[in-house]
Amino acid sequence: MDHVAKSKCEKSPPTPITVPRPLSYSSPSSSSGRSASPPSSSPPPTVVLSPCAACKILRRRCVEKCVLAPYFPPTEPLKFTIAHRVFGASNIIKFLQELPECQRTDAVSSMVYEANARLRDPVYGSAGAICQLQKQVSELQAQLAKARAEVANMQQQQANLLAFICMEMRQSSEPVWAPQHVDTACFLDDAALSSPWEPLWT
Repeated sequence: MDHVAKSKCEKSPPTPITVPRPLSYSSPSSSSGRSASPPSSSPPPTVVLSPCAACKILRRRCVEKCVLAPYFPPTEPLKFTIAHRVFGASNIIKFLQELPECQRTDAVSSMVYEANARLRDPVYGSAGAICQLQKQVSELQAQLAKARAEVANMQQQQANLLAFICMEMRQSSEPVWAPQHVDTACFLDDAALSSPWEPLWT
């Protein structure tokens, strides 16, 4: 029995026992030459963007792909205020969504211009401004035509004056012809006949 038990004890190896090691912490101010462990990666800081003028006035959250943000920056709140008073925010958003991005900038400029004109003239809006400009253009065209006619008249008068001066200079440069030779004998004969002296013979 003792021999069997001894053989069993020799065949079964002893099971190793692992003892946990204590964790060693190195302070950053330690004078050892080991480098400090790298800090854990922190998430990138979140960039806080100011809402656009439209969302700020409407008091709503400005999402990342806001339709109004590229055209109503936070530095121009009056631009959206004027357009919102005339057209309304929902109509502006709907109108921009129906247009391609290459035309949205011009559309916003047109809406802002129309809103300004509508606030100045609630009846006619931009049509009234266009009629006023067309009237001014017609008046200026009439003034231009009148000025051109006056210039043409003055040029004609100048041409006539130059022609008259040239004609006078041509006439003054011609030689003056002397009168024809008159026979003086006839004058002497007439003078002799009418002389008061009496003839020498009787």
